Amino acid sequence: MSVVEIQEAKVSFGADFKEITKVRLAISVVFSAVAGYLLAADTVIFLELFILAIGGYCMVGASNAFNQIIERDLDVLMKRTKNRPIPSGRMSVNTAFTIAVILTIVGLTLLYYLNPKTAMFGAISIFCYVSLYTPLKTKTPLAVFVGAIPGAIPFMLGWVAATGEFGIEPGTLFMIQFFWQFPHFWAIGWFLFDDYKKGGFFMLPTGKKDKTTAVQIIIYTIWTIACSLIPVFGKTGALEISVVSGILVFALGMYMLKEAINLYKVRTEQAAKKLMLVSVLYISVLQIIYVADKFITQWI
Repeated sequence: MSVVEIQEAKVSFGADFKEITKVRLAISVVFSAVAGYLLAADTVIFLELFILAIGGYCMVGASNAFNQIIERDLDVLMKRTKNRPIPSGRMSVNTAFTIAVILTIVGLTLLYYLNPKTAMFGAISIFCYVSLYTPLKTKTPLAVFVGAIPGAIPFMLGWVAATGEFGIEPGTLFMIQFFWQFPHFWAIGWFLFDDYKKGGFFMLPTGKKDKTTAVQIIIYTIWTIACSLIPVFGKTGALEISVVSGILVFALGMYMLKEAINLYKVRTEQAAKKLMLVSVLYISVLQIIYVADKFITQWI
């Protein structure tokens, strides 16, 4: 094999590795975990932050790799997934399995180095995603509820990584991201409805793009906003935000609620896609506001 061919193979493997681990999703998870750590840490230890980031990426990457192994025959049927490494034939199942196992071992080892509780929640996340959420996706819309559990762990994981404890503070962070999962993933399930149908996935609560689904999206959006405002009232231990930050979070929530109501009114793929994008904006900016509020309050 020539030098050029070796370089091309490395580039190809790198691209497939990013796809098998869903790099953008993994980075968003790392972002949430880092935000949770910064919220909890009295003193930011950058080595711990680095270990959390790498361990978190491995955790999500392993879950996604196992998921794509299990769903390889279904991925072939959907336009969105047919060019993934396994269904396209660019990566063998054995290679993907090896990657998943290595990422699991490395990820949980790194999280255990931080503290045992962090590793425990990391293991729970992988188990729920791979062993429960993945097989349920073709059985029942309740899969979204099950999938919301591992999806909500990263924000609280950062807090546990910094403190070694689970209490009302990480529980509140978990609750915020748990309720957020529903409008986010139902919006995705709405605009990708036809593609998901080809793979036999049940993503919407009623199985249809109807008013009842849209109403549930609105309800869970309201729950998300309500949970996000709880730290304003000083009832969540060390997790507190100022009234100013609460107003900003509320305004952000109203923007998301506006898009959820718009989806109810028009029930189009475009409206669902916009709600999905706004939901990503919501959780990302909320985490930034929470962290910024903590440090600004300390400086003042």
